[in-house]
Amino acid sequence: MLRTITLGSCVSVQGTFEKQLDNGKILVRVGKLLFEGYPVERKAA
Repeated sequence: MLRTITLGSCVSVQGTFEKQLDNGKILVRVGKLLFEGYPVERKAA
């Protein structure tokens, strides 16, 4: 499943969901790289 995270105030990354962390952040994978950040809230259609 694709998820989008924020790494800062202006930087976001979209990748494959890997893991939910205890501090509220999630890990997403982009190729061989893992990124940790806060998930972007989903909007209702």
